[in-house]
Amino acid sequence: MATKNPEQQILDQGLVVKDPGPNEIIGPGHDYKTVTDRISGVVYLPWKSTPKRWFVGAFLSFLLVNVLAVAVCYLFLRGVGIWGINIPVAWGFAIINFVWWIGIGHAGTLISAVLFLVKQDWRTSINRFSEAMTLFAVACAGMFPILHLGRPWLFYWLLPYPNSMWLWPQPRSPLEWDVFAVSTYGLTSLIFWYIGLIPDLATMRDTAPQIWLQRVYGAMALGWRGSAIHWHRYQKAYLLLAGLATPLVLSVHTIVSFDFAVSQPPGWHTTIFPPYFVAGAVYSGFAMVLTLMIPLRSWYHLQDLITMRHIEAASKLMLGVGLIVAYGYGLEAFFAWYSGDKYESFMYYNRVFGPYGYTYALLILCNILLPQLLWIEKVRYNLLMVWLLSIVINIGMWLERFVIVVTSLHRDFLPSSWGMYAPTKWDWMTYAGTIGFFMLLIFLFVRALPAISIFEVREEIHKGHEHGEKALEGATV
Repeated sequence: MATKNPEQQILDQGLVVKDPGPNEIIGPGHDYKTVTDRISGVVYLPWKSTPKRWFVGAFLSFLLVNVLAVAVCYLFLRGVGIWGINIPVAWGFAIINFVWWIGIGHAGTLISAVLFLVKQDWRTSINRFSEAMTLFAVACAGMFPILHLGRPWLFYWLLPYPNSMWLWPQPRSPLEWDVFAVSTYGLTSLIFWYIGLIPDLATMRDTAPQIWLQRVYGAMALGWRGSAIHWHRYQKAYLLLAGLATPLVLSVHTIVSFDFAVSQPPGWHTTIFPPYFVAGAVYSGFAMVLTLMIPLRSWYHLQDLITMRHIEAASKLMLGVGLIVAYGYGLEAFFAWYSGDKYESFMYYNRVFGPYGYTYALLILCNILLPQLLWIEKVRYNLLMVWLLSIVINIGMWLERFVIVVTSLHRDFLPSSWGMYAPTKWDWMTYAGTIGFFMLLIFLFVRALPAISIFEVREEIHKGHEHGEKALEGATV
């Protein structure tokens, strides 16, 4: 069973893979064994039966990782002068991409922790994948501030460690706050993700077709045997970590927004940034989840486990958070007018009609206008449309970071200090390389670990059986 391709597994199990009803989380005909075989079968699938698109995607991602390696090596050799940063735009692609990647990492924590605490059952088939996406996005985000240091090999100076010169990080700097916020977020997300994996690692250990796989998964399962005391401790630990991770959804991007909000340049010095950045992070995070999840369910025939209920729920949540982002855009315009500050007013005028005005127009198109199509039910049930809109939103959220960073810096208080910013090929190579690194990790994760939580899907089947028995008892009475 474990060595057969997905189509043969489906035939052997007597399943017809099709989208269930709009309110169904799992397709019909599944039991505990079929769920285990379907999810673990993706990992155990022989390489000759792996979809060719997986090889193409992994190869292209590996090429982009090599592009990243070349760009970083040349950066170490020549310094940050190879980038387009200058005075007055001393922050360029590095900070733009840092904020963008951190935002993408927010969906995993939201799906895993917040939706778990509010008992949203539709999270079960996508939380594992989203958590992995969070870890990989945080890894990509962490590269940029370190590379932007100029001397990245001395990044440990950011940490408060005893040193002979008694030089300590500046605790009043929001850049220092980022170090602790992002590292805490990454560590908590890693622990949360791994704790959730332990029961499934034990299942993989018990079903692995080769002895070496049994030993690898057995070591990673930490001696899990599924006893009552194991489940009791697991549930307590998972609930505690969910409670700890939930404030991080709000705090991490709030602290990232302080990089801008506590400074003086017009366009940055505003109190709307913390909630505005958090909403934008969740917006781009859910867009990336849909961008990756829709092809995944098609390649591995997981339509009966990742159903249209998941797609529609994520689309609705993305639409709602997008309206909050649109509200933030409106407040920026209102503040620029109502404040009576000539610098703030000019900043907004320059943002809309200045030399980078086209980026603001594209931002509004991608983040506000086009996503309104999700109000239409037929659009939410059209996978191609949802997938294209998720890509559009990711592009729009990147443009938002570009607009915030560049248009606020290139024309500040004094016309004599104005300047223009243009990214170089090394900027683009570094950015494209991190995308390749992120995608390569996703491809490897899908083949190495269960991308869908086996035991949580089993729990949903158990709940469905309980509901069916209760309904049968009611009908009998």
